[in-house]
Amino acid sequence: MSVPLRPRLRNQHAKPGKVPKLSAGELAAGLPEIPAWALDGTVVDGQRLTRGVKFKDFVALMRFVNRMADLAEAEKHHPDFAVHYNQLDLTLWTHDAGGLTENDLVLAARIDALLAAG
Repeated sequence: MSVPLRPRLRNQHAKPGKVPKLSAGELAAGLPEIPAWALDGTVVDGQRLTRGVKFKDFVALMRFVNRMADLAEAEKHHPDFAVHYNQLDLTLWTHDAGGLTENDLVLAARIDALLAAG
């Protein structure tokens, strides 16, 4: 039996070890907390969350990427990302689970909080 997602994802931390893939209901319950993220179901090996963020310039983007790297290391859960001068493209998914887990939702919410903090 699945445990429902806890409220306020951005106040949570990624769970250690293998985490199960989210059911459709669990995913639907968590998505309202991360409205800036899009669900990409076009990939062959499972769903992913994506988000694009535009920054003032390359330096501002790289400062954020370094802060995001510190967050990802602390959470032991890491996003895929691409840098295009002042555009950051983020992708979250859990390789071991072959799709999205609660850890992806948590990290998305925590990245959003980091962006909001400036």
